[in-house]
Amino acid sequence: MRGHLPESRRSYVAKQMRDAYASTTAATAKKKLMQLASWLASNGEDSAAESLREGLDETLTVLRLNLPPTLRRSFATTNAIENMNGSLRRISRNVKRWRDESMIRRWVALGIVEAEKKFRRVKGHQTIRFLIAALRPHTKSVAVETKVA
Repeated sequence: MRGHLPESRRSYVAKQMRDAYASTTAATAKKKLMQLASWLASNGEDSAAESLREGLDETLTVLRLNLPPTLRRSFATTNAIENMNGSLRRISRNVKRWRDESMIRRWVALGIVEAEKKFRRVKGHQTIRFLIAALRPHTKSVAVETKVA
């Protein structure tokens, strides 16, 4: 989104976005970000406003999970994904001809094994149980009757 803004407005918008994403609830963050998008649109920055609105709900997923702050910080970035993709690119860059699916799978597996060597423990891993609980679907227990013959 920064690329859609003139230099003079970038620091203000960055601060507003930081404040929004530091909110304690997703609803508050969304409200602040929508206000920012409206401000951008009313100041002639339509492409920046549209860029902010695009995928807005997805960017708030980590806040909706209600995770502890340390875990929230770890999962609010795409660094782990970008690191993995970079490792895959580096490992497979010399392949000039992909022969079949099994070759692709082998090279991806090799890339993952190599990337794994650089993996670090997730900050806040002690509280990972909160993430597991948040990701579990909320289902009702159903009692099943059994007949004894």
